[in-house]
Amino acid sequence: MKKILMVAVLAIVIISCGGSTENTMTVTGNVKGLKKGTLYLQYIADTTLITVDSLVVDGDGNFSFSTELESPELFYLYLDKKDNNSINDRITFFGEPGNITINTNWNTFDLNAKIEGSKSNEKLKEYLEVMSKFNTKNLEYARLSMDPKTQSDSVAFDSLQNLTNKNVKRGYLYAINFALNNADSYVAPYIAVKEVSDANLKYLDSINNSLSPEVAKSKYGQELKEHLEVAKKEAKQ
Repeated sequence: MKKILMVAVLAIVIISCGGSTENTMTVTGNVKGLKKGTLYLQYIADTTLITVDSLVVDGDGNFSFSTELESPELFYLYLDKKDNNSINDRITFFGEPGNITINTNWNTFDLNAKIEGSKSNEKLKEYLEVMSKFNTKNLEYARLSMDPKTQSDSVAFDSLQNLTNKNVKRGYLYAINFALNNADSYVAPYIAVKEVSDANLKYLDSINNSLSPEVAKSKYGQELKEHLEVAKKEAKQ
């Protein structure tokens, strides 16, 4: 009994002193070439950007942050370089318990970042790589539709509009199918509530019903459930 009590007390002491638990996320890495600046670990809570921790960099680009998670969710590593330029200053990644490493360069901070250690982030990356193709095509159609020659040709303009609508629809279907096929990933409800929340309710309902118990209880799983409850009530009115 004494040994059990001693172990319990020791565990409490470790946790109270900042020791790691099974819900701890530790983010470490290096910003190559960074001499001065401030790094921030952030996430969004109720539409408000929250700073979890920060680190002033002075001659060494290595960094380390640790925080407790209620469930996996999207995080941001923000770099304030004090150069009055906000471009390429924020890395987006899907955080989860465990060790995550982020290595990048100060001058291409968010462009060439290498993120390892998060299965959820790998799944998000897989999704975004395909979605970027749909987005690029939409931008191409938008550019063509702004051309004076196209605008003066109603047939050509209408054709571009049809192509745009079809491409948007294909993007939605891809997002929905990706979520359905990865229902055991925390990325699935994230896609449903952040990417295609205005999709047909039957599709969102299918995603919600297919989620694994752990994912359904997560932050985005609960957001999807609440979104559906509100949407269904509004549909009945």
